[in-house]
Amino acid sequence: MTPRHFNVLFLCIGNSARSIMAEAIMNRKGFPNFTGYSAGSHPTGHVSTHALKQIASGGMPVDGLRSKSWDEFGKPGAPEIHFVFTVCDREVAEPCPVWPGQPLTAQWSVPDPAAVTGTEDQIQRAYFEAYRILDRRIALFVSLPLVTLEREVVQREIDKIGRS
Repeated sequence: MTPRHFNVLFLCIGNSARSIMAEAIMNRKGFPNFTGYSAGSHPTGHVSTHALKQIASGGMPVDGLRSKSWDEFGKPGAPEIHFVFTVCDREVAEPCPVWPGQPLTAQWSVPDPAAVTGTEDQIQRAYFEAYRILDRRIALFVSLPLVTLEREVVQREIDKIGRS
């Protein structure tokens, strides 16, 4: 029996760093059962060069990664989204977009590396830390036995991952 395929959308406001890194990580770690996408409620229109460097240093391709609006996922022909994870930072009360509809959702609070100022080393460290958090959470998420779990169990598990 072939496992079901799931589409995962990572949302934030600008879609320039965290959600882009999450998309790339999901497409590597979740393949072939998951496809990752990312979008922003108010996209910046560009991807952070630091995010692209972090993704490339993780051995993943950066071709095709772009900052996009969540409107793309509400249009006819858009992929059906099964899971939506917002990656806004709760610690600084960063506003998170809310995705309508019926996918399973969770907030995975991740500090925004794009907001960090300082030396180049401090900025790179912030991107590395955000990447590390996302990598760990996505690894845990894709290891869940999704095909055998009830909807409520999956929701509880993804909520727990978001708190780790």
